Amino acid sequence: MKRMLASSAVGLAAVVLASAAFASDLKPEEQIQIRQAGYSFMGWNMGKIKANLQGEYNADQVSAAANTIAAIANSGMGALYGPGTDKDIGDVKTYVKPELFENMEDVGRLAHDFVAAADNLASVADGGDKAAVKSAFGDLGAACKACHKKYRADD
Repeated sequence: MKRMLASSAVGLAAVVLASAAFASDLKPEEQIQIRQAGYSFMGWNMGKIKANLQGEYNADQVSAAANTIAAIANSGMGALYGPGTDKDIGDVKTYVKPELFENMEDVGRLAHDFVAAADNLASVADGGDKAAVKSAFGDLGAACKACHKKYRADD
């Protein structure tokens, strides 16, 4: 088990470093488009969890969606907030407020809280307990809203 955790940590570190290197090669508009796609995919998976919590509960679907959210949250998306991604570029619109780029310590704390909540949801979802998933899902939603409230402009 320790070996698996160590290799997972090494693998995650490699992905984060590769993500940063990859993102620096992208144009600002490509960074915006990719980060928006990541958030859209997380939102779609959150919708699947919400539907399961409100209707017939399928633990396998919830676990798959929660693990997808955690994987994206841990993918190093912060690297997609590079120079020039604080404003619209041609037809590519961003909803990030410029204040995000001025408050990186706060953003880092919010991002850490978001990743921790996503990881917790994935762990809880793997257990299959609907009530525990509902609580962890609420925590993840609160982590999302904490950043949106400060750093996401209205549509």
